[in-house]
Amino acid sequence: MREVLRNAFFVVADSSKARETVKNICKTHRETVLRRFGRAVVFAPTEFGAFLAFWLRAKHGEAVQIVRTAPVDEHHRRYRRAREASLAFAGRDNDRTPYPKFAAGTDHPSADAMRKRTILYDR
Repeated sequence: MREVLRNAFFVVADSSKARETVKNICKTHRETVLRRFGRAVVFAPTEFGAFLAFWLRAKHGEAVQIVRTAPVDEHHRRYRRAREASLAFAGRDNDRTPYPKFAAGTDHPSADAMRKRTILYDR
């Protein structure tokens, strides 16, 4: 499934009418729908997947957002701090220790610092 999601069309419907259309598309075109998450749907990276995404946008305008998905190379240097912090946090001694407390006094970035740091799209 991982490979199938590469370059798929991720569509978010922000109005009730657009969500209703997404629901109907999901029932009618199951072969093109890879995943559905309430108001969001992932269409196959096919011309028909693009057609459905663009048709939703044409029908519902700005109430529909379309994004192409791309794989993430978690080992790329731009993700180093987040990846190292997440691995350390996953291996912490007590699963109930929240990240801010875990990161305090360490070289790991604070949650606030990570929230403020934008990571650009892999190209």
